[in-house]
Order: sequence, then C-alpha cells, then structure tokens
Amino acid sequence: MAERGIAVMRPAQLARLLASQRDTAGADGGGTSEAATTAGRNGIAGANRVVRGSGRERARHTPAYQALADGIRVLVLEGRVPVGARLPAERELASALAVSRTTVATAFEALREAGFLESRRGAGSWIAFPAGAPLPARGLGPLPPERAGQLIDLGYASLPAPEPWLTRAVRGATEALPPYALTHGDYPAGLPALRQTIAERYTARGVPTMPEQIMVTTGAMGATDAIISLFAPRGERVAVESPSYANILQLLRDAGARLVPVAMAEGTGGWDVARWRQVLREAVPRLAYVVADFHNPTGALADEESRRALATAARAAGTVLLVDETMAELRLDADLDAPGAMPRPVCAFDPAGSTVITVGSASKAFWAGLRIGWVRAAPETVRRLVAARAYADLGTPVLEQLALNWLLTTGGWEEAVALRRAQAAANRAALVTAIRERLPDWEFTVPRGGLTLWVRAGGLSGSRIAAAGEEAGVRVPSGPRFGVDGAFEGYLRLPFTVGGALAEEAADRLARATALVRAGAGAHTAVQRGLIA
Repeated sequence: MAERGIAVMRPAQLARLLASQRDTAGADGGGTSEAATTAGRNGIAGANRVVRGSGRERARHTPAYQALADGIRVLVLEGRVPVGARLPAERELASALAVSRTTVATAFEALREAGFLESRRGAGSWIAFPAGAPLPARGLGPLPPERAGQLIDLGYASLPAPEPWLTRAVRGATEALPPYALTHGDYPAGLPALRQTIAERYTARGVPTMPEQIMVTTGAMGATDAIISLFAPRGERVAVESPSYANILQLLRDAGARLVPVAMAEGTGGWDVARWRQVLREAVPRLAYVVADFHNPTGALADEESRRALATAARAAGTVLLVDETMAELRLDADLDAPGAMPRPVCAFDPAGSTVITVGSASKAFWAGLRIGWVRAAPETVRRLVAARAYADLGTPVLEQLALNWLLTTGGWEEAVALRRAQAAANRAALVTAIRERLPDWEFTVPRGGLTLWVRAGGLSGSRIAAAGEEAGVRVPSGPRFGVDGAFEGYLRLPFTVGGALAEEAADRLARATALVRAGAGAHTAVQRGLIA
C-alpha cells in the first residue's frame, strides 16, 4: 500500500492541472487562466467533441469518465501529482470540474482497477502506483545505465566526459594530493587554491573578485540549496522565470517557497524586464532565481541592458538575485567568440555585492560527474553560507576540487570546453534538421548556446507525448516540468545530447509518439518504467 497523506490535492488545484492538459493551444507561459479552466471542464464534461490539433480538426470519442481517469493518470506518470497524495472527495471534485458525481466515481474505479488509486471507507482515496513498477521521478535525473540500450534519452541535458581531459585532470589531482592527505581534509569554504583560481577567472571577466567571495560547493544544486536555506525560509516568496529549470523549481517547492512566476520574453530574447519590475515592486519576493546565459530550458541569452535593469530593480525591491551561470560557457554560435560579444556577468552590475549572488558549476560545461560548483557573493554572505554548511555536507571532495583546479590552471579547461561546444553545436544542427523534417508543425527558435531546445508541440499535450514517447522508445520531459501550476502543457524540452543518425532516430520516435497522441493515445499506455519528471 502506498504511503498516504503526504499531500492533499485541492479540487481547484487538480482542476487547473487537468485543464492545462486540455488547452494546449494557448500554453504561452502566462499560467492557467479561467478560460483554460473552463475549457478543461468542458473537455471532461463533453468528451465527445471536436478538438483542434496541428491545424486540422479531428474527432475524439472518449467517455467522460475515461478522459478524467486518463488525465489523472498522466499527472501521476509525470510526477505532478505525487504518489500518496490524497484526492478530493468525489462530490467536491465533481463540482470543481462541472461533471456528475457518477463520472468522478467511475473514473476513480477505473484508476483503482489500473493500480493508480487506493481507497478506504472513511479515509478517502489516495494516489498509488501499480505493484512492481518503479515510481515516477519528480526531478530530471539521468536514465539508469542498465536501460541505456532500451531508450533514446532526451531527458537529461548533459554530455559524456570530454576525454582525454577528464583522465588527465584526475591524474593531475592525484599528483597534487599528497600534501592535502596530511591534513584532516575538511575545507568548508573549498580548497584555497581553487577559490583563488575561480576568483581570478571572475576578475578576468571584468568583475574584480577576492577568494573570500568564493565558496566551493558540491555542484550547483548544492550551492542553490544552501542559498535558498539562508535567504528564503519556508513561506517566503521567490520569483522565478516562467519557464525555469525544473529541478530548481522542485527544490524551491520542497523548501516551502511561494513561487511567483514571471513570463519570459518571446523566442530566445531573454527577460521581459517590464514584467520583472512589476513583480519585484508588487510581490516584493525575498529571492529571485534567474538564468541569464543560455537559459534552461529556452536557451535565451539576456542582453547587457536587461542585466543592468534587473539588478537595479532587485536592489530597489530588496530582493536577492540568485543568478545561475552553469550554462555561461556553452556559447555555440561562432560570432559569440569575438571579444565583447558576450554580455558581462550580472554581478558586474552589482558593484557593492549586496544584491547579486552567482552560482557556477563544472557539470554542464565539462561533465556532470565532476560534482563541483561554486558561489560568488559578498564576503559576509560567503561566511554565513560556510557557517551553515556545518549542518549540511561539511565540504566538497578534495580530489575532485584538485581535478578542477588542474583543468583551470593548465589550459585543459579551455580545450575541453571547446570540444564540448563543437559536440553540442553538431548535435544541435542534427536535432534541429531532424525535427524540422519529421515534425514540421513543431515550433521553436534555435538558441545561440546552451544545451536545450524549447519546442511548442503543434498544439498537442506535451505530457501525453512524453508518456507515449516511452512506448515509442524515446525519453523526453514535457513542458509542465518547467512551469508553475500546469503551465507549458503544449511544450517539450529537447537537449542536444544526441547527434547524427541517433538524432534522426530520436525524431522518428517522437513523430511516432506524436501520431499516437493524435490518435487518442498517451494516457492509456502501459505503465511507464522510470519516467522522469
């Protein structure tokens, strides 16, 4: 029996999530509107209707109870309704969806028969998962190695290690290790040599930085978690881009943050500064999380004036601006290599250091297995983060820090990242060509860097394409992973992790999954194995 009571789905909340699946044509990132909710209700109450998809009208004849059961099942498979969550009472949900109680009761019975729901008289009903199947993940994790031959993995935006540089870095770290082995090995702020190296790299980018402004962490997620704990305790408002990086959104939810989404500008133009000013002025969030360089998932690159304006607006509102630079070195267009072509870091527009905290990492630009991140902030902020670390992970592995320091001080980093850029650019070209040929109604803007393509899936449900994709042999995250409260149902994120013939095969499988969804599949497929969030 599933653990129950870990969450309670309110009727209106579940209605909004279901509505987001059914009104994909308007999924532009503005959140779930009343019109979308009404459309969702109508989609369940009148399931024998004509819907629009990819410019053509098509008939769908699905009983209302089955449409409701399928919608809830997709939400569970996607991880957006967690296993163990208590569902609303039948009467309350029927009222929120504007359907009969019989429809809800029959849908619940169908879910029970499929193993997705358990009920007990007097205790209500809660989400379960069929026995023997791995639970759906809420984060964007990598495909387990034992399944690598079964699926094409487009769920994880990371590439294999750039050799021979990983091996050389490990050898260099081993040679430098003996003096450190004579110590206790705990460096809560990071190895002094690596802090110095990272500080010098910021200084070279035009932002004078002292080692006292650097803390080395266990990856960018470790850095972000520490900052959230310090600046946004449970119940605080946190402004986030909409869409934003899925794992950070989940981290914020788990921390009890009240998320305030701010829509991105259209295409890959970056931030809508006017909206940001309004949100910062009216909501006064304690913290704001942004990705200025090759945004995940859209690939957007914020220009220099936008960076200056956002830093100024955050300072005026008293908001701490947490800037994620993990994609900053992954520029893929050749003209961005010219001196001055890339905008200056956001922290360059916060000379006092009171507003901007920057997070960087080796994981995206080099290799995800090198779990080294860092924080650049005011010395006092770094001291507070280091003091709090005594109750978390104490420090970052010494050998991995030495490996990164070897890369950064020998020129190995530059050569490895150049190799990474060339690989990502070739993969981008192959994937874009394959998608345009096989799925011409999908819409996207090719980003100038980063590792991800943000795609509008021709008016279809991204969640259902993701569910059907596992049956077709391709693993892909749907848009709602990157939004708040069901936004971006009509989108998918495709990373540049495969190229050549494999990119073509991935596009073929996505086309097959899309055809299944157009034919009415995507919810009553077999139980998904290891479906990602």
